This record gives sequence, structure tokens and C-alpha cells, in this order.
Amino acid sequence: MNSPTLPGHPHFSYRDHALFAEDVRVSELARSHGTPLFVYSKAAMLSALASYQRGFAGRDAQICYAMKANSSLAVLQVFARAGCGFDIVSGGELERVQAAGGDVKKVIFSGVGKTRAEMRQALSAGIGCFNVESEAELDVLSQEAVTLKLRAPVSIRVNPNVDPKTHPYISTGLKGNKFGVAHEDALRIYQHAASLAGLQVVGIDCHIGSQITEVTPYLDAMDRVLDLVAAIEAAGIPLAHIDFGGGLGINYHNDTPPEAETLWKLLLEKLDARGYGGKKLMIEPGRSLVGNAGICVSEVLYLKPGEQKNFCIIDAAMNDLPRPAMYQAFHAIAPVSLNPSQVKSTTYDVVGPVCESGDWIGHDRDLNVAAGDYLAVMSAGAYCMSMSSNYNTRGRAAELLVEGNSAQVIRSRESAADTFRNEVLLP
Repeated sequence: MNSPTLPGHPHFSYRDHALFAEDVRVSELARSHGTPLFVYSKAAMLSALASYQRGFAGRDAQICYAMKANSSLAVLQVFARAGCGFDIVSGGELERVQAAGGDVKKVIFSGVGKTRAEMRQALSAGIGCFNVESEAELDVLSQEAVTLKLRAPVSIRVNPNVDPKTHPYISTGLKGNKFGVAHEDALRIYQHAASLAGLQVVGIDCHIGSQITEVTPYLDAMDRVLDLVAAIEAAGIPLAHIDFGGGLGINYHNDTPPEAETLWKLLLEKLDARGYGGKKLMIEPGRSLVGNAGICVSEVLYLKPGEQKNFCIIDAAMNDLPRPAMYQAFHAIAPVSLNPSQVKSTTYDVVGPVCESGDWIGHDRDLNVAAGDYLAVMSAGAYCMSMSSNYNTRGRAAELLVEGNSAQVIRSRESAADTFRNEVLLP
């Protein structure tokens, strides 16, 4: 039988009917470490990063990993050691960057709701830039910077009103979204920012969405941003950098996003044609660096036939893999060991043990499985562990990082006691 090509290939692939992560047999990892289990490929992360690095060869560019996609410390270390900065959205994420040895001067702080305490924390740490998302935030940030006798480096996130053609929950650049300032208000707000004593305007920022698989939205957004750059600089406010955000999609289910280097070749051609090719460039990729670098391995607990649906009940659940429940997202589900026989498969809804009807991982999947088998939920490197929870007092899964023929535990499995460690009993 021909082995299927999986998302994450070649770093996740079948050899002799067995699934491998790089050069490690996944079934052995599951037996040794238990399930649910996240397994990441270091080579897959660095390969995805290399596509961006090739795209920016010869340019003054800073890649800032959007750590909301996966903020596990060892993952951050991989990117920090490869020269990346980080896009953060909380004070806690800043502490993670510091714990992982990241360079705080390469940190950009995004998000619509930064608190005064987070501002002071980031100012004191000396981060590279604040991506500011409202006029009110500019005023507060300036106040906090003046109090500390500092000037906060800022760029303003502009909402270009471009449709990214993605799920509405992860669209960020339309007028109805909460992010950024309106394109038509941007010049006035830049002039206000330049007047504030605690701020130093250093750039402009744009982010239109996530899991984008087409080139056109990026090109449209760039045109609108560059129009603003021209107007802002004509008003006497120089911009040192342009931040084009992230959002590039990955292959979950026959998706065909452009390669990062292909996308950036087109964007840089447009940038050069408009006369801005000498600006420093900032980008914030997340999902495209880690999404297909990880899988979640789960054990089949029970097979439950029904009149309308057959259910394959596994030990991973919506607390481990929240994207299907939140976004109706698709993850490929692959057997860890292929059955070479011609036994007819059965169509199942793959579901978890959590007490919610929304606790499903995949609908209508043709599988030849039995209780005790292992399944791999593919494309689980992004927005899975970072969004996981302890619902139903389920401890978060263990995480492993594979490099070649070795695997290292980078997060131990949580126990029930871990989940209520900070709670206090009544006297």
C-alpha cells in the first residue's frame, strides 16, 4: 500500500507503515511518555524559518516570532538561537521571552489592551517597539514613559480594511474588527503621537488576519500601508520601519498557501517599485513557523457504533486541541501505524472524553482502527498547547522536541494536583 503524504512532510512521514517524527518512531514515544502527547520537529521549525530568511536575503529585516502560536520555552529557545525576535501580547509573554534567553531589544508588544503595569514592565525591560492600537493607548503609554523618564518607541497598527479571506474569528484587518486604527484616521493619530513627550514614533504596523492562503490580500494591504507611509512622512514624521505582520497560512487540508519566500519576493518587488525598499522590515509569523512542526498523539479508547454516527473516542480532547471546537477547524488525523491489509475502513467522528457536544476533533474520518491504537492529529504545532486548558480537571499534555534521532521532554505532563496547586481550601 502507498503511504499517504502528511501535513508536515518530510519531517513527519511513514517508513515501513510506521509514522516517524524526523528519525524517531512515534509509537515508541507514545508508549514511553503516554498520551495525549505533543511531538514537535525542530527541523520543521527551522525549515519554515529558512523560507522567510531566504525571502529577506540582503534586506534589513527582523523576523519576530508571534509566540501566541506556541509559547513553550524550548520552542522560543529554538527561534531565539536562530536570531529571531518575538511578537508578544502580554507581560507574561515578555517574561517567557526573558526566561528563554530571547533578546528583549527584538521584542515588539502588540495587542489592544495593554495595562499600565505591562507598559511599565516592557519599558523597564527595554523592548524594541510597542505596536499601539488606539489613540487612548498612545496617551497612557506616553504618561507611563514620562513617569519613568523614558521615551517609548512606537508604531501604530493601521487597519487597512482588507478582506483576508479567512475565518471571521481570525480576521483582523476589516473595519468591524477590534484591532488597529482606521486607515482614514491614521495620519491624524500619527501627528498626535509625534506630539507626545513620552513617545518616539519609529514605524507603522499592519496585520490583516491569520491562516491566509492567498497573495492578493497581502498585496492590497501593502498598497494601502505604503500610501499612508507617504502621507505620514510628507507630514514630517519619519518612519524607520514597516511591520507587515504575519498571518501566512499552512496546509491543514489541501490548502495551498504560497511559500514565505515566494510571497515576500512579490511584496518586496512592490515595495521597491514604490521606493521604500531601503526601509527596515518587520514581520510577525507564528502559525507558518510552527503549525506543521507539531502533532498531537492520542490513544483510541473506545469505538462506539451508532444509528447515525460511529464514534472513535480518543484520550485527547478539546482542552488539548481547541481549534475544531472554536473555529470548526480541520486537522488531518493519521494512524501512527498503518495496517497494510485490505480491511475495510469505517467512517467515524473522532471525539474526546470531555462533557461537551463540541468536543470533537474530526468529523467523518475513514479509519481502520481498534481500541488501543494510536492516532496522530496533524498540524498541531500552533494554537493547540498555547490555547489548551484544564477543563474537566484534565492536566495539560506532555511535550517533546525531536531533533534527528533523539527526543527531549520540554514540558512534563500535568497531574491533577498541578491543576489546583494555587487554590486555597476554606478553613
